[in-house]
Amino acid sequence: MRYLILSTNKPSRPQGGHTNSQSARKPSAPKSSSGAAKSSAVKRSARDAALDVLIRVEENQSYSNLLLNQVLQKHALERADAGLATELVYGTIGRQNTIDFFLERFVSKGLAKLEPWVRCLLRLSFYQLHYLDRIPDHAVVSEAVNIAKRRGHQGISGMVNGVLRAIIRSKDELTLPAALGDVKRIALGHSHPEWLVRRWIRQLGPQLTEQICAANNEPPHVSIRANARRRSRLELLEQLQASGLSAEASDLAPAGILVQGAGNMALVPGFQQGDFSIQDESSMLVAEALDPRPGMKVLDCCAAPGGKTTHIAEKMDDVGQIWACDLHEHKQKLIADQAERLGLSSIQTLVTDAAKLDEHFAAESFDRILLDAPCSGLGVIRRKPDLKWAKQEAEIDAICETQYAILSRVHRLLKPGGVLVYSTCTIEQAENEGMVERFLAEHKEFELAPLPADVFTEIDSKAAASGMVQILPQQFHSDGFFIARLRKRDA
Repeated sequence: MRYLILSTNKPSRPQGGHTNSQSARKPSAPKSSSGAAKSSAVKRSARDAALDVLIRVEENQSYSNLLLNQVLQKHALERADAGLATELVYGTIGRQNTIDFFLERFVSKGLAKLEPWVRCLLRLSFYQLHYLDRIPDHAVVSEAVNIAKRRGHQGISGMVNGVLRAIIRSKDELTLPAALGDVKRIALGHSHPEWLVRRWIRQLGPQLTEQICAANNEPPHVSIRANARRRSRLELLEQLQASGLSAEASDLAPAGILVQGAGNMALVPGFQQGDFSIQDESSMLVAEALDPRPGMKVLDCCAAPGGKTTHIAEKMDDVGQIWACDLHEHKQKLIADQAERLGLSSIQTLVTDAAKLDEHFAAESFDRILLDAPCSGLGVIRRKPDLKWAKQEAEIDAICETQYAILSRVHRLLKPGGVLVYSTCTIEQAENEGMVERFLAEHKEFELAPLPADVFTEIDSKAAASGMVQILPQQFHSDGFFIARLRKRDA
């Protein structure tokens, strides 16, 4: 169960346990059309906070990870309640189509006809009853009914009470039909859209697809990247352990450390001091593949929020020149803030379309180019569960064309003998191997170059030698990531 893991402070989401205390009820003002809570004086519970996020995701297609951070700050929950709210948001969204499949039999007029806030309340309550085992059933029902009374009227609270009690009585009957084909079985069993399951089965087969879908429902690791310019990974590891944190070296990334029980690592003093950055292990491998050296001139085409950019600068010991580019002006500050926090002066920022970078820089002027391309993001569903419901299959072709438009222009900026790393946080073949093969077929001056053996051989020796590696979410419990290393032949 996810909540058992959460209670040991393992996930990278805000962590903690839960309380079963009910919110106080006070005189209320009229509710809004979205079922907003009636009184700002009411003490907000973890479930109230989670419901606020779920409603806004449902109604406005807001990003759950960004919205959750805002709501947690607004409600100022205790750490334990923040952990429960986080679990409820990600768990309910992650299991949504399975939850809806079971809920339909208990809602006489159908889920679609309910107000969004009522539908979300039933979903998060079902998630607790069916997927979590440390919250008593009576506490789930009691809290849901109280929320329904505050946000709605007696008829709604009575309906919520009746539905949840019927679910409790029928727990042993909540099983999926036995005679489902692979697509429906995996889609319902692991809560993924059928189009995505069908697509992955075509590419990877049913067994691997099921492993990926199962992994996407597990909480991610908390991982940080040691800033080697301040202290070695071993020194940082010893420092964290001495402070009482459970920390261990990553087996995947040379600069990576896995941390448990620390909550938000951005609040740990060493973060502001520049001792480390918060970054997924797979993402750390991109700078390792680029293998930048001190004194080089490097272009990071799609750099925000700056994690890979700063890693490149650290590996260069801040000696050389790095241009960090992004399309959005507000993201320029994210990169600059990261560089300042880490004490890096070699990074310069530029706001521009990556497909027009050849209008800003001279041809063959960079030793290294990183194109961490815009992508479907299908490798990070574990961190952004709403992504799998928001994404449409038709979008993938358009994304591929955007990727190729950038790749087919930025390659001109690479010096002969230089290295271009193409990476994505997706596991979609058309965006990954297919994109690289298309590029190489049309640009004979490029070839795949082996990935650094000291880093990548342990991951996949055959892939390391070939110059391309695909990391799937279930392999190392890290993000799904693709990395290809391309070398421009000497003139």
